[in-house]
Amino acid sequence: MGARFVHTFVRVKPTADFAQEMIKFGPDNKSIDIYIKKDARKGVVNNRQTDWSFRLDGVLHNTSQELAYETVAKKLVSEALIGYNGTIMCYGQTGAGKTYTMTGATAEYKHRGIIPRAIQQVFKAAAHSVDPFLTVRISYLEIYNETLFDLLATVASNGTSDMQMAVVDCPQGVYVKGLSVHAVSHEEDALNLLFEGETNRVITEHTLNKNSSRSHCIFTIYIESRFRVFSDGKCVNSKINLIDLAGSERLSKTGSEGQVLKEATYINKSLSFLEQIIVALADPKRDHIPFRQSKLTHVLKDSLGGNCNTVLVANICGEAVHVEETLSSLRFATRMKWITTEPVINETYDREGTVKALEKEILLLKQELARHNSLINRSLVTYDPLTNVQIAEIKSQVHKYLTGDIDEIDIVNIRQVQEVFKQFKLVVSQQEHEVESKLRSKYALIDKNDFVTIAALQKVKATFISEGIGNSLSVRDLVGILPSKSQGTVSTKDLDVKEGARNQDTASIDTEPDLPTSVCVFLAFPCSSPPSKLVAFEQFKEEGGSEINRIFKENKSILLARKRRSSAVAQRVNFIKREIESIRKTLEAQKQERWQQGEYVDDKGQIIIDEEEFLLIMKLKDLKEEYRSGYAELQDLKAEIQYCQHLVDQCRNKLISEFEIWYSESFLIPKDMQEALKPGGNIRPGMIPINRVMCLEEDEQERFERMQETTLPACPASVSFYKAKMKMDQKHTYTRTMSSLQQMRKKPGIVTAAGKNKPLSFLHVV
Repeated sequence: MGARFVHTFVRVKPTADFAQEMIKFGPDNKSIDIYIKKDARKGVVNNRQTDWSFRLDGVLHNTSQELAYETVAKKLVSEALIGYNGTIMCYGQTGAGKTYTMTGATAEYKHRGIIPRAIQQVFKAAAHSVDPFLTVRISYLEIYNETLFDLLATVASNGTSDMQMAVVDCPQGVYVKGLSVHAVSHEEDALNLLFEGETNRVITEHTLNKNSSRSHCIFTIYIESRFRVFSDGKCVNSKINLIDLAGSERLSKTGSEGQVLKEATYINKSLSFLEQIIVALADPKRDHIPFRQSKLTHVLKDSLGGNCNTVLVANICGEAVHVEETLSSLRFATRMKWITTEPVINETYDREGTVKALEKEILLLKQELARHNSLINRSLVTYDPLTNVQIAEIKSQVHKYLTGDIDEIDIVNIRQVQEVFKQFKLVVSQQEHEVESKLRSKYALIDKNDFVTIAALQKVKATFISEGIGNSLSVRDLVGILPSKSQGTVSTKDLDVKEGARNQDTASIDTEPDLPTSVCVFLAFPCSSPPSKLVAFEQFKEEGGSEINRIFKENKSILLARKRRSSAVAQRVNFIKREIESIRKTLEAQKQERWQQGEYVDDKGQIIIDEEEFLLIMKLKDLKEEYRSGYAELQDLKAEIQYCQHLVDQCRNKLISEFEIWYSESFLIPKDMQEALKPGGNIRPGMIPINRVMCLEEDEQERFERMQETTLPACPASVSFYKAKMKMDQKHTYTRTMSSLQQMRKKPGIVTAAGKNKPLSFLHVV
């Protein structure tokens, strides 16, 4: 690709107090001019500069998050998908909108920032990519007060979270030793990690910003592309560094003190070192670049002037009071623009795969030679690949062998053996396709999960029933002729069995009227009566009620686990109680014996006991402590069991009520009644015996899902974003609830009710 300059953009924070007289934008939105009036108080002779002009790659003013991403990041992410490293960095004063640009707001889908949109673009490309096959991994690093922290250390990882973190140089580039990297397979998983990391960031309030980031954060997306069609094991690796720098601060404006002052000092120091690196990189005469001055500059060594496409977004405020900080940010962006990078595609080849392929070839050649030596008296062995004529001859011999025309197939070498097996495989595959075509010519095969088609067939079924046609169909012809696509190809043996069954009833079939194949597919049971509730209930659990049934099973398994644990704890407590009673009797007997024989006392008048009695007293003390601990655990388990039992009953009742509604609407309610029951129909609530609202009161999650069902059709791509947001909100709710319960337990005189001590972390509330 050759050398490239760093792309720099300026994004102006929207504000009602925008200084229009001071800040002017060029007509092409690629330049920005700053004008400052001279201070008359400094006299006539005042040589201070009052106007500046900056030329950049783009100015983003009053732009949406979507347009900002299209301008800044979309091309960089696209190039990362083909093997180029990329870095996007947000720089500016505190409160200028860096975090909003990089992460966005989680409240609304349209306000998400560069990171969520980059994740979505990567996984969209992965979904449409067959070859190469993409593997995506995520890491999230925080640099707080010159100390490295893993923001995803709380997530289950490969054990690297306990290692001491350090920046390490290697031939492939710079990496952070001890930083956990998490593989993700869906957009929702990546967003969950992003939201998890965001909750672990250090944020403080000061005068200029209520949610000021007190650390530099680097969110990295690792992309690995493997080309499965190449035998050389080609692999392309790239990474996207998305950097949210902490904002520079003027202490005179923020009024920071204490810990906030210390944090501001570290932030300004690291940003100062970063600017020194930029100045050094822009100077072609500099031989040494001091990347090791700070953790931030060391981590960004590859992103600044290395093998990377780099983009800088300078976030500025438009108010006149912040003009000095705005000038500083624009100067930094101008210096950054003169830095050149040399991005290249990061290709590697799997040496292990190449070695295995060569070993396999050597083994094949050895087999060829051994075969040749054993058949030395036969025709000459050729070591070249088979020609088209030879392949056609083998194919002909295989067909003759299958039809019985010949008893043996002439085989001379290993390649011919492999070709014979290949031809056998082709014959079997052709037969399977013929069987499937034969079935499709007689039956209309539809997927059992295709609910739209099934609903249409239900209407056709009702029509034929009303005309008196459906009742003439026999059960033998209708049962079992609807295999799903997931079941694969039907074997010839199964087809013969069905054909035999059909031939036995040829006479009765001929007398029946001709029906469309789709009707035969749908009517899998006699039309005169609906299926039994037992059969229908199993069908409902596999289809419409699968989610409720899954939650019911999970809660039931949790309940059984808690009961088993409670039983074990109860047995242990009872055993300890018996031990305590036994030791008490022993001590009482020894005390009685000592009293009869006379007690020994020391100079202070205290009774002297022997070692055995002392050990028994100590053991009794330990057993009492263990008994109290076990009893407390038993009480907690009883409260959990009570709550679990409540959830199981709740799930069972919901499952049954939903089944009753489904069964009634599917098989019992007449067609005209079904039309009237739809929203906007003629029947008002209370006029029919079947209540359509036979469900429990909705909780927050159900209301959230119902809301998404109405809003998502306009933007289907937001499903992963809202699901990840919902999980984050649920985790925060659980954390706050458990914290409140712990505080209540610590307060004297307050006892938590059994029903309120809910194991929210492992139960699904329906």
